[in-house]
Amino acid sequence: MPGIIHASGGWKSGNGGPWGQGPRNTGGGGNSPSPDLEDLLRRSQDRLRRVLPGGGPGRRLSPPTLIAIIALVVAFAAYFFFTFRVAQNEEGVVLRFGAYNRDAQPGLNFRLPYPIETVYTPEVTTINRVTVGTSGTSGDGNDIPEESLMLTGDENIVDINFTVFWKIDDAAKYIFNMQDPDGTVKAVAESAMREVIGQSNIADVLTQAREVTEANVEKLIQQTLDEFGAGVEITQVQLLKVDPPAEVIASFRDVQAARADQERIQNQAQTYANQVVPEAKGRASQITAAASAYHDQVIAEAQGGADRFEKVYESYVAAPEVTRKRMYLETMENVLGNINKVIVDDKAAKTGVVPYLPLDQLTPNMTAPAPAATATTPAAPPVSDTTQSITPASAPTPTDNSGDGQ
Repeated sequence: MPGIIHASGGWKSGNGGPWGQGPRNTGGGGNSPSPDLEDLLRRSQDRLRRVLPGGGPGRRLSPPTLIAIIALVVAFAAYFFFTFRVAQNEEGVVLRFGAYNRDAQPGLNFRLPYPIETVYTPEVTTINRVTVGTSGTSGDGNDIPEESLMLTGDENIVDINFTVFWKIDDAAKYIFNMQDPDGTVKAVAESAMREVIGQSNIADVLTQAREVTEANVEKLIQQTLDEFGAGVEITQVQLLKVDPPAEVIASFRDVQAARADQERIQNQAQTYANQVVPEAKGRASQITAAASAYHDQVIAEAQGGADRFEKVYESYVAAPEVTRKRMYLETMENVLGNINKVIVDDKAAKTGVVPYLPLDQLTPNMTAPAPAATATTPAAPPVSDTTQSITPASAPTPTDNSGDGQ
């Protein structure tokens, strides 16, 4: 049982102080009296005077000086035992008797002295890096086959080197749940990469699916670490090398070149199709529009002809003889209106005189030019679209016009 302190500063119990160890004897054996408190203070002042400049064995310190010295000692002890400082890139975690108590922000913070409270200050803004598949940090080291060789979903083998960047997200979880942070992150990253690669085809992994693979692996690593309560945030997953095994890399490069040629030819064909198809559609639209216009025109003309026929029929029903004669005259006008005509009088022909016919003017398609008119032979009159009556030169003009000719 701990002892009780006397007013004079001694220990009442025979076994010494409260931690089981009594004060040492000052004399030569036996139960000597406990040292006096005033004697201890006087000895301390003597030692302090010898240390301070100007002090001597016979000179005593003044009470203000002694109080100032004690205050400095207390302030120095309080600063080192009751405060701690957290840097800007750190986060403080205070443990009280080994259990989590609180977080401490950057700056000067207060704590109880050790061993009551213990402080940890991990760097929470530092970006850490873990590389899988190679001994280097940027993919230029030696390959580690047991880490880099992975099986794809279509039963092919691919050689992958990648880097995982991470930082501390929750300092308390990081301290209590992470014994080997780099090893844990590396193991989880390799497991996640093998799972994603096992669900993908080698052609996609080697070509256009790199960004998708990085995103899926990052999501899976973060999900697994959150289930562990690691307090770690994955900031990026970067693929350093994605190649087939070295034994077949030449064949795979030939396949990639063929695929590039295929894509190039497909792009050229698509460009040609984009040029030809609009032109063909334009011509088709033009033909369709012309056919539609012709269709409307034919229907309109037929409708007009039908309406015109109905009007003629109505006129014929009202006056058949007049309508018949009018139709005959209109038909003759349409037929004979645009041709050259020569009308010969039958009575004049009976006299035996042959009529004069201007054959050169009645045949306009002849290439030979007509002979020039002379003084003794008058020129033939020009032939026009109007009808001309030709009679013999010596025959008298008939007085009977009853004989009409066509």
